[in-house]
Amino acid sequence: MSRITLAQARTIIETTFSKGAELGLKPLSTVVLDAGGHVLAFERSDGAAPGRFGIAHGKAYGCVMLGMAGRAQMARAEQQAYFMAAVNGVYGGSVVPVPGGVLVRDPDGAVLGAVGVTGDTSDNDALCALAGIEAAGLLGEA
Repeated sequence: MSRITLAQARTIIETTFSKGAELGLKPLSTVVLDAGGHVLAFERSDGAAPGRFGIAHGKAYGCVMLGMAGRAQMARAEQQAYFMAAVNGVYGGSVVPVPGGVLVRDPDGAVLGAVGVTGDTSDNDALCALAGIEAAGLLGEA
C-alpha cells in the first residue's frame, strides 16, 4: 500500500505556505495525517494563532475518519446536522466539517491520509492544501 512519506508531508506544508504567501493570505497552519489519522507533520507559520493546530487537525481528521473531503462534510452537516453532531460525539468533538480538509488519495482512489489547513477563509485554505498535495505528486480531493 502507498503512503505519504515525511518528505512529501514537508513538501505539502512548504508549498501550502508558499501558495498562501503568493495569494497574500493570512498566516496559515497545516497538518498532514496518514491513513490512520496520525500526525505526520504540522507547522504553524509566523503570526498564526496558537490554537490553529486543533482546527487544522479537525479538518484533516474528519476527512480520514469519514473518507469524505471537507466540502462534502460541510454539505452533509448542512443537510443532516444531527449526523455530523453524532460523528463529533463518536470522535470526541474533533471533527471540523468545512473546506480546508483535503483527502489525499492514490491513483486507485485509496485514501493515503489528509491535509488540514487553517488561517484564511476555508476555501482559500483548501486551495493552498491542493497546491501542496499536487507539489508532492499526490492527488487531492477537496
